[in-house]
Amino acid sequence: MKKFINQPSDYVTEMLEGIYLAHPRQLRYVNDDVHCLVAARQVSGKVAIVTGGGSGHLPLFLGYVGEGMLDGCAVGDVFQSPSAEQILNVTKAVDRGAGVLYLFGNYTGDLINFGMAAELAEFDDITTRTVVGADDVGSAPAERHDKRRGVAGIFFQYKVAGAAAAQGLALDEVVRLAEKTGAATKSLGVALTPCIIPEVGKPAFSVAEGVMEVGMGIHGEPGIAQEAQADANIVVDRLLPILLAELTFAPGDSVAVLINGLGATPQDELYILYRHIHRRLAEQGIQVFHVWCGEFATAMEMTGFSLSLCRVDAELRGYLAQPAHTPFFTQFAITEGEHGNPS
Repeated sequence: MKKFINQPSDYVTEMLEGIYLAHPRQLRYVNDDVHCLVAARQVSGKVAIVTGGGSGHLPLFLGYVGEGMLDGCAVGDVFQSPSAEQILNVTKAVDRGAGVLYLFGNYTGDLINFGMAAELAEFDDITTRTVVGADDVGSAPAERHDKRRGVAGIFFQYKVAGAAAAQGLALDEVVRLAEKTGAATKSLGVALTPCIIPEVGKPAFSVAEGVMEVGMGIHGEPGIAQEAQADANIVVDRLLPILLAELTFAPGDSVAVLINGLGATPQDELYILYRHIHRRLAEQGIQVFHVWCGEFATAMEMTGFSLSLCRVDAELRGYLAQPAHTPFFTQFAITEGEHGNPS
């Protein structure tokens, strides 16, 4: 294991302390627990959005706390859920009387602990609603979509729900939009190398030389196939049809695209992949509303990428286009038609 760390047992706490010290004007922590971080600026009367999950996926979860997106995040140890108490502490800190949306990935530990936190919040007269991201088509077939994991595509739900809450919409409307975005979003990934959990000190799984794991999870969960490593265009042609088959685009429809690196893939390669994705979408007459390309949900130092597509109508485009600013993500307002027709 070759990492820039001190004691492996201090990995998460020291990482969170570093984030807080780097961004004290945008983040603060509550209950004297650096695992419970909230936006420094809270807006009175606004629906609050709380997320959470294990460490090792930055910027996922904590990285989207800020203006136009999320209000707070409870952070667990590497690949482990935060506790119900930590989630509750964040909830109390961000609630402004308009209700709190719990928006997180579909993992057993998170479901249990967010559920417990919601029950405890009731004792403080805090209304909570829950929406889970379940966009990973590699984790379960379409007929069992409720069992699917949440991966990078939850970014679209954060963006839409965050923009809706920032505009003052009521909790039910924010929930509706988060659910609508989730239903319109599908993701699939591929890995060339595994990741190493600091306290374990060895790879979480193995991928043989010359082989790629298709559909793996962001914790190293097995994928749908191990196949010979292929050129970028061929990998795109392996993943893209699976996503298009689930979203049933018609010519003239538009899509938001997220090309996500998993921690050790250069952006150069992500754009090589997007080049071919763009061409394939153009061949089918699908218009690209906007492309986000970079690291949005990593898996430590895993080499690989995931592709997320969100089928967008005018309503979703309107919210995705809104500006946002967090310590890890900044977006200016997107002008409709920025990408024009694919060519």
